[in-house]
Amino acid sequence: MKASSLFAPPPPLAARLRPRSLKEFVGQEHLVGPGRLLWRALKAKRLFSSMIFWGPPGSGKTTLARALARVMDAQFASLSAVMSGVPDLRKVVEEARRGQGQGRRTILLIDEIHRFNKAQQDALLPHVEEGLLTLIGATTENPYFEIIGPLLSRARIFVFEPLKETDILLLLRRALTDKELGLGAMQTEVTEEALAHFARMCGGDARRALTALELAVLSSEPDPQGLIKVDLAAAKECMPRRDLIYDKQGDAHYDTVSAFIKSVRGSDPDAALYWLARMLEAGEDPRFIMRRLLILASEDIGLADPQALVQVAAASQALTWVGLPEGQYHLAQATLYLALAPKSNSTAAYFRAQAALEEKGATQVPAPLKDAHRDRQGLGHGQGYLYPHDFPGHFVPQDYLPGEVAGSRFYEPGTEGAEPELVRRWREFRQKGQEPGSGEEGEGA
Repeated sequence: MKASSLFAPPPPLAARLRPRSLKEFVGQEHLVGPGRLLWRALKAKRLFSSMIFWGPPGSGKTTLARALARVMDAQFASLSAVMSGVPDLRKVVEEARRGQGQGRRTILLIDEIHRFNKAQQDALLPHVEEGLLTLIGATTENPYFEIIGPLLSRARIFVFEPLKETDILLLLRRALTDKELGLGAMQTEVTEEALAHFARMCGGDARRALTALELAVLSSEPDPQGLIKVDLAAAKECMPRRDLIYDKQGDAHYDTVSAFIKSVRGSDPDAALYWLARMLEAGEDPRFIMRRLLILASEDIGLADPQALVQVAAASQALTWVGLPEGQYHLAQATLYLALAPKSNSTAAYFRAQAALEEKGATQVPAPLKDAHRDRQGLGHGQGYLYPHDFPGHFVPQDYLPGEVAGSRFYEPGTEGAEPELVRRWREFRQKGQEPGSGEEGEGA
């Protein structure tokens, strides 16, 4: 043994306790539970295709990949997309060819596969396609966005979920009793409250829970009898808060924003405030949130409460002047106002008009509606236009749409809040303008 290895620090607890067999694997019953696809593949000792393991950190992706290789009695190679490139892949391919000559297949795990660029992913294709390599790509990012289509078409995606608190507790207790690889050789006493805190606050990340447990045990002074005690206070010191899984460019970002918007649209102020707080605590740009509220004020409320847009615009200006943290008040006010407001999506009428434009193509502006200032004499532009202010109620019936879409109805009034009253007034003054003897036709400028 080299002298330097005598003083090498031991691997972290989470690495030491990585399951050595499938029986020790905890969680993901929807993937490896009895009767599930992976369970059947393992029972038959046959992997039907390459695989992409997609899920949050610490959910067992790498662990399950290694366990699969052991069950299949296959050569196992592992690359990190952060540290490896095409030359490393060539070495794996060479070793796989030697193994193939001996009748053994090779399972290649690529951790963080989404970090491979397109050229690196392309280099995998021929070896996966011919079956030389059975690929298992582990990723925390959405593979449909981060992995090239040809590679996805040759692999099956398995979605991992955050571990349940019961799963985390099982792993923590295993760590405390394992004398060979865990903390069982030490005299420890960890309270149930402390264990529950680790399980609850780790966010389903087994690695994070085990790391916090190890820190709590190793940083605590033993009592005169040599007993290391870890209580809830010590646990909170080692894991003071639950980290929010939030990537401004990833699924967590889009899913959280979606939950926020749907809560406001669904008129649930409590849920809306919860998701707002979650975004802000995770470091989301408050201007991004305010932009979404400005959109929602017209998209989902509109004329049901014409003050909604005014309120959010004012809150947006206030946020610009004040900034965070005080700007949280303005975000909260805008969020609550919109959540409590009556809802209408009648502004979507614009997209029906847009669809009619795309269907009919470019149409001519009717002559009465054209600008009369330039071509009135020569081309008759503006002739026949009825100036509404010359008529009672400031309304007179006339056609404003091109002939190709004449009679089309795009606007569908909402039924909540102020909009029905606005529509009633609109219908009332139109009706007055259509009554017999309502006035003479006139022409405006």
